[in-house]
Amino acid sequence: MSLSKENSIYDVDLEMLRELSEADGISGCEKEVSRVMKKYLDKYADEISYDNLGSIIGLKKGKEDGPKIMIAGHLDEVGFIVRDIDKDGYVKLLPVGGWWGHVLPSQRLIITTAEGKKIVGVVGSRAPHGMPAKEKEKVILPKDLHLDLGVDNREEAEALGIQIGDMITPDTKFEVMNNPNYLLGKAWDDRIGAAVAIDVLRELDGLEHDANVYSVGTVQEEVGIRGARTATANIKPDIAFALDVTTAKDTPMDKGGAKLGGGIILSVLDSLSLANRGLLNKLEAIASEVGLELNYDFMVAGGTDTANIHKSFDGIIAMTLSIPTRYMHSHRLVIHRRDYVETVKIIAEFCKRVDRELLEEIRLNNRK
Repeated sequence: MSLSKENSIYDVDLEMLRELSEADGISGCEKEVSRVMKKYLDKYADEISYDNLGSIIGLKKGKEDGPKIMIAGHLDEVGFIVRDIDKDGYVKLLPVGGWWGHVLPSQRLIITTAEGKKIVGVVGSRAPHGMPAKEKEKVILPKDLHLDLGVDNREEAEALGIQIGDMITPDTKFEVMNNPNYLLGKAWDDRIGAAVAIDVLRELDGLEHDANVYSVGTVQEEVGIRGARTATANIKPDIAFALDVTTAKDTPMDKGGAKLGGGIILSVLDSLSLANRGLLNKLEAIASEVGLELNYDFMVAGGTDTANIHKSFDGIIAMTLSIPTRYMHSHRLVIHRRDYVETVKIIAEFCKRVDRELLEEIRLNNRK
C-alpha cells in the first residue's frame, strides 16, 4: 500500500475489498466473511484463532513482553432473516440491524440457505398510479415489506431450500466509480474496518516491533456490540483501536461534517464511549510528525466496538478511528481510498513505535 500524490489514485488491494464487500454476513452469520478475512490474514499473521462467538483474531508477534495492541473491525452487516413464507410464496422480512423503509422497495436481495445456496428476489413495491398522497408520503416499515422470489406458492419456495431464519442480504456488486478513488459496495459498515485491520499487518510485514498486534474481525456489532466483548476477553489487550464508519456529510442531503477524501478521522466521542486522551494525543503527535491530515468526529447517536472494549477488565485504553461513508445502512455505500489508506498508515505507525515505555506514558495520562 502506498500514499500517492495529491489528486492521484491511492493504491489499495481492490480484490480484497471486493471480496470483503460482496461476502454475505449478517449478525450471527458471519462465517462467509470470516473466511475471506482469514484468507488475507494468512499472509501476514503468525497465528490465527477464534473466540466462541466467531470473531477471528490474527496475531503478528512482537517481543514476548511487548504491549498487546488490538485492532478491531466488525464483520457483520445489516440485513434480514426470513420471518415467514406465505401461501403464495412471498417471503416476509425481519430486519437485523437498522433499516429505513424508504431504501428497500424494488431492491434485489439474496437469501442464503443453510446449504449455502443463493436465491435472488426483489422487494415488492406499489405503483404510484392513483395512490393517495398520504400513502405516498408514508414510510413503509421493513417488517411490512415482502420479498418476491418469482414462484407460484410456498411449496416452490421451500423446494429451493429456503427455511425460516435464513439470512437475507443486499445483492450488490463492488464497483470502482468514475473517479477511481471512490469505491461503491455494500457492507462498508464495517468491512472497510476489517480491511484496515488486515492491512495494518501488511504494513508491518517484515518489520521488527515490540508490540504484539492483534487484527480482529468482530461479530454481532450491529445487534449490541457483542463480539468485541468476547474478543477482548480472549486477547486482554493493553491498547485497542476500533475501526468503524461515520456518516459522510458532503452530499445534498447531509451537509456540515465529515467528507469523503478528507483523510484520517479521530473519534473524540460517541454516545457510548470517549476516546482515551493519552492515546488521542499520541496519534495527533504521530500524524504531525509524518505529515498526515487529521479530522475529528463527534457522533451523538450510536457507538462502536470501543463501547464494550474500553469497559473490559479494569479498563482498556481505547478509541475509535472513523472512515466516512455515504448512504450507510443501505444497499450501496460509497467510500474514498484516501481515508482508508491514511487510517492504515497512522495505526501502523503507532504499532511500530509503541513499547512498554510509551504504554506507561499513555496510562499515566489519566492519573497525573
